[in-house]
Amino acid sequence: MNATLTAIPGLRVGHWTDLDAGTGCTVVLCPQGAVAGVDVRGGAPGTRETALLAPTCSVERVHAVLLSGGSAYGLAAADGVMRWLEERGYGFDVGVAKVPIVPAAVLFDLPVGRADVRPDAAAGYAACQAATDAPVAQGNVGAGTGASCGKALGFARATKAGLGSAAIYLAQGIIVAALAAVNAFGDVIDPQSGRILAGARQLDDDGFADTMAYLANADGLAIARLADRQRGQNTTLAVVATNAVLPKHQAARVAQMAHDGLARVIRPIHTMLDGDVIFALSLGEQRADVSVIGALAAEAVAQAVVNAVLAAEPLGGLPCVRDFT
Repeated sequence: MNATLTAIPGLRVGHWTDLDAGTGCTVVLCPQGAVAGVDVRGGAPGTRETALLAPTCSVERVHAVLLSGGSAYGLAAADGVMRWLEERGYGFDVGVAKVPIVPAAVLFDLPVGRADVRPDAAAGYAACQAATDAPVAQGNVGAGTGASCGKALGFARATKAGLGSAAIYLAQGIIVAALAAVNAFGDVIDPQSGRILAGARQLDDDGFADTMAYLANADGLAIARLADRQRGQNTTLAVVATNAVLPKHQAARVAQMAHDGLARVIRPIHTMLDGDVIFALSLGEQRADVSVIGALAAEAVAQAVVNAVLAAEPLGGLPCVRDFT
């Protein structure tokens, strides 16, 4: 059974990955169109075309969602996604042309490899070329290539994270799935035990420092310096999707509720140092209650985040979870 985002019929996921540069991008293709919503909770987001997903705006459907590394530079990868879609006749019909609707969000991975190599239009196009409905590759791929978590003691004491995905199946045929690129300031927590899986590492490499405990005991000057160094350098991005039919305003509600999943497994989350964004997609004809879909979306996001750190491998001098077990 496919336990990733592509369990949703009509979705394809593709990655462009540059391990040497420590960056990449991930595209979620829905060329025939999907009802979409978004919720931005982080204090330092980098996004494109998110305003039109507001329930009060006229565009109902998107044709792809892009998650990218490269900080703000990575938004350029959406141009390649648009070109790929346009060449195949997909997009919002404006009479004289079809304009593909491609919301995008980026994360900061510049310290991991080469800061002068970022996903561009060619990378976005390549991710589309690679897109498939097979189970999503996880770990150091796509937007998760240069992702890390636990930055309270600086990047050098962080732990490698990555990209993860998960899906939940209901008996009545409803599926809710998520994909997450985890580049958080905070630590990733096992939701069952409360144990830190990945995060800020002790200076002597003897386990994890516990970011919340560190922040609770740090003085104001230390926190101010930390904020100056880290602003805009952390972000967790996610896409949740369902085969339940949802109008646009309910898709936005699902995106809102899905952020609860981040709060269950990342501590702290939604800080002024993070740019957390979740997109929600609705495809299919299944009828379901939006509250149930939203609650399951949060569960899927939480599992996707955990899977992202469990699948990660060392890169850029950063160890991964398996190095501590």
